[in-house]
Amino acid sequence: MAIKDYWSFFQDNFLALKWLNTLVGKMLQALGFNLDSKITGSLQFFIYDVIKITFLLCFLIFIISYIQSYFPPERSKKILGKFSGIGANIISALLGTVTPFCSCSSIPLFIGFTSAGLPVGVTFSFLISSPMVDLGSLILLMSIFGAKIAILYVILGLIIAIVGGLIIEKLNMQRYVEQFILNANYSDINAPELRRRDRLNYAKSQVISTFKKVFIYILIGVGIGAFIHNWVPEHFVEYVLGSKNPFGVFLATIVGVPMYADIFGTIPVAEALLYKGARLGSILSFMMAVTTLSLPSMIMLKKAIKPKLLALFIAICSLGIIIVGYVFNILENVLI
Repeated sequence: MAIKDYWSFFQDNFLALKWLNTLVGKMLQALGFNLDSKITGSLQFFIYDVIKITFLLCFLIFIISYIQSYFPPERSKKILGKFSGIGANIISALLGTVTPFCSCSSIPLFIGFTSAGLPVGVTFSFLISSPMVDLGSLILLMSIFGAKIAILYVILGLIIAIVGGLIIEKLNMQRYVEQFILNANYSDINAPELRRRDRLNYAKSQVISTFKKVFIYILIGVGIGAFIHNWVPEHFVEYVLGSKNPFGVFLATIVGVPMYADIFGTIPVAEALLYKGARLGSILSFMMAVTTLSLPSMIMLKKAIKPKLLALFIAICSLGIIIVGYVFNILENVLI
C-alpha cells in the first residue's frame, strides 16, 4: 500500500504537476478573475497545460536524446543486421522507441535503413513504432492516465509495429519500394565515439530544435483542449466518443488521420476529452492516428514507396489502432 501511495504522490506532483494547476488558479484569482467563469477556466487550463507540457517536453527530449546518442543510424543498422525473423522486427520496434517523436522525422531513417539493405518488414516495424510508442509517450501518458494504461498502450503499440512488419515481410512487399531507394549507395561510415560532453551538447541541441518545431503544435493542441474542456457540452462528447456511440473508435481514428501533430500536441486534447466523458479507447485511437498516420507524413512516405505498399501500411496501422481502441474500451473499468 505504501508503494502505491508513493507512486500516486509522484504521479500527481511530478508527472501531472497538479500543484501547478492550483498555483495558476490562485494567481488568476489574485488578479481578480472569477474562477467559476468559463473564460477563466479556459485560461487556467491553457496556462497550466502549456507550462506543464513544455516542461515535460524539454525534460523528456533531453533524456531521450541522450539515450538516442548511443544509437546513431550506423549503429542501429548494425544492431538490426544481427537479427533475423521476428527477432529483427522486435528489435526494430524497440529501437523506434528511442528515435524521433513524429512520423515525418522517422521517414528519413526508414529510408536510410531500407537503402542499407535491411528487410522492408523490419524497417516498417521501426516506422510504425517510432512515432507511436516513443519513451516520451510513455511518460506523458502516465501523467494523465496512469502507469497501467501507459504501459499497456506502449505494449499494444509495439505489437502493432511487430505484426505489421511481419505481414509486410510475408507478403514480399519489397518490390513496392521505389527503385531509387533500393539502388541507393549506402555509406556505412562509423560514427566517432562521443564523449559525455558531446552527448550532453547533442541532447541540448535536440531540445532546442524540437522545441522550435513542436511548440506551435503545443499551443494549438492546448487551445483546442481548453475549448473542449470549458465550452463543448459534456453530453455532446459522450454522444460522439462516449459509450452511447459504439463507432466512436472508428470516428476518432478517421478524425485523427488528416491532422499533423505529435504526442505533445495531442495530450491536451486527450486530457480534455477524457474530462468530458469520452471513452478511453476512442481517445487513445485518436492519439495513435494523429501521431502515426498524419497526412503530411503519408505524402512524404508516398515518395518512397508505391501506392499498393502505402495502402497496406495505412490499412495495417488503421486496423491495429481500431483494435487497440476497442481493447481499451473493454478494459476501461478495470484500468481506471
